[in-house]
Amino acid sequence: MSTNNVQNTHILRLLPELHRSLIDIASVLNRPENDGVMLERAGLALERALFPLLILIQRLGPIGVVDLAGRVGRDHTTVSRQVARLEELGLVERRAGQVDRRVREAVVTPKGQAAADAVDAARGRMAVQLFADWSQADFDDLVRLMRKFADGMEAAAEGEG
Repeated sequence: MSTNNVQNTHILRLLPELHRSLIDIASVLNRPENDGVMLERAGLALERALFPLLILIQRLGPIGVVDLAGRVGRDHTTVSRQVARLEELGLVERRAGQVDRRVREAVVTPKGQAAADAVDAARGRMAVQLFADWSQADFDDLVRLMRKFADGMEAAAEGEG
Protein backbone atom coordinates (compact mmCIF):
# COMPACT_ATOMS: atom_id res chain seq x y z
CA MET A 1 0.00 0.00 0.00
CA SER A 2 1.42 3.38 -0.92
CA THR A 3 2.13 6.11 1.60
CA ASN A 4 -0.48 8.26 -0.13
CA ASN A 5 -3.20 5.64 0.45
CA VAL A 6 -2.22 5.34 4.12
CA GLN A 7 -2.41 9.13 4.47
CA ASN A 8 -5.78 9.23 2.70
CA THR A 9 -7.14 6.51 4.98
CA HIS A 10 -5.87 8.40 8.02
CA ILE A 11 -7.47 11.64 6.82
CA LEU A 12 -10.79 9.98 6.07
CA ARG A 13 -10.84 8.23 9.45
CA LEU A 14 -10.27 11.46 11.42
CA LEU A 15 -12.23 13.82 9.15
CA PRO A 16 -15.53 13.41 11.05
CA GLU A 17 -13.79 14.52 14.28
CA LEU A 18 -12.20 17.50 12.52
CA HIS A 19 -15.56 18.43 11.00
CA ARG A 20 -17.25 18.15 14.39
CA SER A 21 -14.57 20.40 15.91
CA LEU A 22 -15.11 22.99 13.19
CA ILE A 23 -18.88 22.89 13.71
CA ASP A 24 -18.37 23.35 17.46
CA ILE A 25 -16.00 26.29 16.90
CA ALA A 26 -18.30 27.94 14.34
CA SER A 27 -21.29 27.44 16.64
CA VAL A 28 -19.55 29.20 19.52
CA LEU A 29 -18.24 32.00 17.30
CA ASN A 30 -21.68 32.58 15.73
CA ARG A 31 -23.59 32.95 19.01
CA PRO A 32 -24.90 36.51 19.12
CA GLU A 33 -24.50 36.67 22.89
CA ASN A 34 -20.74 36.17 22.47
CA ASP A 35 -20.56 39.32 20.37
CA GLY A 36 -22.42 41.11 23.16
CA VAL A 37 -19.89 39.89 25.72
CA MET A 38 -17.00 40.97 23.49
CA LEU A 39 -18.51 44.41 22.99
CA GLU A 40 -19.13 44.78 26.72
CA ARG A 41 -15.57 43.75 27.59
CA ALA A 42 -14.26 46.15 24.96
CA GLY A 43 -16.35 48.95 26.46
CA LEU A 44 -18.21 49.58 23.20
CA ALA A 45 -21.86 50.45 22.70
CA LEU A 46 -22.39 49.08 19.20
CA GLU A 47 -25.19 47.07 17.62
CA ARG A 48 -24.15 43.40 17.64
CA ALA A 49 -24.87 42.96 13.93
CA LEU A 50 -22.39 45.72 13.10
CA PHE A 51 -19.54 44.37 15.21
CA PRO A 52 -18.33 41.57 12.87
CA LEU A 53 -18.51 43.90 9.88
CA LEU A 54 -16.39 46.54 11.58
CA ILE A 55 -13.74 43.95 12.45
CA LEU A 56 -13.70 42.49 8.93
CA ILE A 57 -13.43 45.95 7.39
CA GLN A 58 -10.55 46.74 9.75
CA ARG A 59 -8.78 43.45 8.93
CA LEU A 60 -9.48 43.25 5.19
CA GLY A 61 -10.20 46.81 4.09
CA PRO A 62 -10.49 48.49 1.85
CA ILE A 63 -13.22 46.02 0.95
CA GLY A 64 -16.30 46.22 -1.24
CA VAL A 65 -19.76 45.45 0.09
CA VAL A 66 -20.30 42.43 -2.18
CA ASP A 67 -17.04 40.84 -0.98
CA LEU A 68 -17.89 41.69 2.62
CA ALA A 69 -21.40 40.22 2.26
CA GLY A 70 -19.97 37.02 0.84
CA ARG A 71 -17.60 36.65 3.78
CA VAL A 72 -20.38 37.00 6.37
CA GLY A 73 -23.00 35.04 4.45
CA ARG A 74 -25.50 37.87 4.23
CA ASP A 75 -27.30 39.59 1.38
CA HIS A 76 -25.30 42.49 -0.05
CA THR A 77 -28.22 44.91 0.35
CA THR A 78 -28.38 44.13 4.08
CA VAL A 79 -24.62 44.53 4.44
CA SER A 80 -24.75 47.78 2.47
CA ARG A 81 -27.28 49.20 4.96
CA GLN A 82 -25.15 48.02 7.88
CA VAL A 83 -22.00 49.57 6.41
CA ALA A 84 -23.97 52.79 5.92
CA ARG A 85 -24.82 52.65 9.63
CA LEU A 86 -21.14 52.16 10.52
CA GLU A 87 -20.42 55.19 8.34
CA GLU A 88 -23.09 57.24 10.18
CA LEU A 89 -21.39 56.29 13.45
CA GLY A 90 -18.06 57.54 12.10
CA LEU A 91 -16.44 54.09 12.31
CA VAL A 92 -15.93 53.55 8.58
CA GLU A 93 -15.90 55.59 5.45
CA ARG A 94 -16.76 54.54 1.94
CA ARG A 95 -14.82 55.65 -1.07
CA ALA A 96 -14.43 54.80 -4.71
CA GLY A 97 -12.44 51.63 -5.27
CA GLN A 98 -8.79 51.94 -6.13
CA VAL A 99 -9.00 49.30 -8.89
CA ASP A 100 -12.57 49.92 -10.08
CA ARG A 101 -13.86 53.42 -9.35
CA ARG A 102 -17.46 52.15 -9.66
CA VAL A 103 -17.03 49.92 -6.62
CA ARG A 104 -17.46 51.58 -3.23
CA GLU A 105 -14.95 50.26 -0.72
CA ALA A 106 -15.19 50.55 3.05
CA VAL A 107 -12.21 51.43 5.26
CA VAL A 108 -12.05 52.10 8.99
CA THR A 109 -11.68 55.62 10.28
CA PRO A 110 -9.44 56.47 13.23
CA LYS A 111 -12.51 56.11 15.46
CA GLY A 112 -13.19 52.69 13.91
CA GLN A 113 -9.56 51.69 14.44
CA ALA A 114 -9.82 52.67 18.11
CA ALA A 115 -12.93 50.49 18.43
CA ALA A 116 -11.17 47.57 16.72
CA ASP A 117 -8.18 48.06 19.04
CA ALA A 118 -10.50 47.88 22.06
CA VAL A 119 -11.95 44.63 20.69
CA ASP A 120 -8.45 43.24 20.14
CA ALA A 121 -7.52 44.07 23.73
CA ALA A 122 -10.68 42.37 25.05
CA ARG A 123 -10.06 39.36 22.79
CA GLY A 124 -6.51 39.19 24.12
CA ARG A 125 -7.70 39.14 27.73
CA MET A 126 -10.20 36.40 26.90
CA ALA A 127 -7.58 34.36 25.00
CA VAL A 128 -5.11 34.52 27.87
CA GLN A 129 -7.76 32.89 30.07
CA LEU A 130 -8.72 30.32 27.42
CA PHE A 131 -5.14 29.22 26.75
CA ALA A 132 -3.85 29.53 30.33
CA ASP A 133 -3.21 25.81 30.68
CA TRP A 134 -1.76 25.28 27.19
CA SER A 135 1.97 24.87 26.68
CA GLN A 136 3.72 27.41 24.51
CA ALA A 137 4.51 24.65 21.98
CA ASP A 138 0.85 23.56 21.79
CA PHE A 139 -0.29 27.14 21.26
CA ASP A 140 2.41 27.74 18.62
CA ASP A 141 1.35 24.53 16.83
CA LEU A 142 -2.29 25.59 16.90
CA VAL A 143 -1.50 28.98 15.38
CA ARG A 144 0.76 27.49 12.70
CA LEU A 145 -1.67 24.73 11.75
CA MET A 146 -4.74 26.97 11.78
CA ARG A 147 -2.97 29.37 9.39
CA LYS A 148 -2.01 26.46 7.14
CA PHE A 149 -5.59 25.15 7.25
CA ALA A 150 -7.11 28.58 6.57
CA ASP A 151 -4.74 29.19 3.65
CA GLY A 152 -5.61 25.79 2.19
CA MET A 153 -9.32 26.41 2.52
CA GLU A 154 -8.97 29.86 0.93
CA ALA A 155 -7.00 28.39 -1.98
CA ALA A 156 -9.58 25.64 -2.45
CA ALA A 157 -12.41 28.18 -2.40
CA GLU A 158 -10.62 30.18 -5.08
CA GLY A 159 -10.17 27.05 -7.21
CA GLU A 160 -6.42 26.79 -6.62
CA GLY A 161 -6.44 23.67 -4.45
